[in-house]
Amino acid sequence: MNKIIISDTSCLIALSNIGLLHLLKDLYGEVIMTTEVYSEFGRGLPDWIIVIQVKNKSKQVEIENRLDKGEASSIALALEIPNAILIIDEVKGRNFAKSLNIEIIGTIGVLILAGNKGLVKDVISVILKLTNQGFRLSDKLIEKIIEKYEKK
Repeated sequence: MNKIIISDTSCLIALSNIGLLHLLKDLYGEVIMTTEVYSEFGRGLPDWIIVIQVKNKSKQVEIENRLDKGEASSIALALEIPNAILIIDEVKGRNFAKSLNIEIIGTIGVLILAGNKGLVKDVISVILKLTNQGFRLSDKLIEKIIEKYEKK
């Protein structure tokens, strides 16, 4: 059974800023976002990104007490769709999603996956390009990624 991919805003903005939004299509074929994420993204969308509304608005509002609207709506939607993977980067949102047994991946995980599939030739340079565009990563994580790729 194919996984349904739901994206929060940060991955979409980050990949869009470096001209690699198409990696999501190359990896997953189709990506879903909520109307709140679409508002936060604030740009036109390719036809392979589908915008849908969360049905359980009370669950979304409950989550909004802890997280921002985009994250809350993405997590609420992931709870509604069986077999979903949520692309989310913010630590607080990632931890909250994990506590609800939602499968997650982050932008860096997407890039590593794309590298493993041969869609990105130099993952380290792409990650450094992301950080130069304002994507926040700890130095420790960057070092860990560089170490991993130097061994290859």
